[in-house]
Amino acid sequence: MTWNAFHHRGEILQTVIDAADARLDGELPMNLPGVSETFHSELDLIGALSIKWHARLSGNIERELMHQPLDIEAAIITAWRKTSAEAPGIRMIIDRYTESPSDPEMAAALTRAQEKEWLKLASASGLSNDESVAAARAGERVSNKARAGAPVAAVQTVDTVGSPSLVDRIRAVLAA
Repeated sequence: MTWNAFHHRGEILQTVIDAADARLDGELPMNLPGVSETFHSELDLIGALSIKWHARLSGNIERELMHQPLDIEAAIITAWRKTSAEAPGIRMIIDRYTESPSDPEMAAALTRAQEKEWLKLASASGLSNDESVAAARAGERVSNKARAGAPVAAVQTVDTVGSPSLVDRIRAVLAA
């Protein structure tokens, strides 16, 4: 892929994301100009959207863990919710096509991507450190809590100005 093709693909993908966020219908906008020329299939486009989702989720997890290191699960739930709020169209597309894939290849790919997300959530939450079925179930529970929208008891808005550093918070926990 040439540099120009790479940038063109990124521009088209951003157009797809903008359309998905505006429409919020869970449908892949394959009819947008340049989409069918840039992405070979629905699976190709969903794969690109999934990469965007997972990259944003990973970044939000890292940021939340910096601010909320004592209640890890609450931080992960908050990160998932933030990601969903930042990319609602992507989330709706992934959910819709995971529930109703257009073909067996898409079903297998999206099922595997969902399992990987659950494993990531379980690992980041400190509930598992392997790729077992039990780990996937633990991650699924975290995902379900995030989707439920119920308040997370320990989640607070963190004021980064004047807040204690991670080292200060660890010292406070150890002193207690």
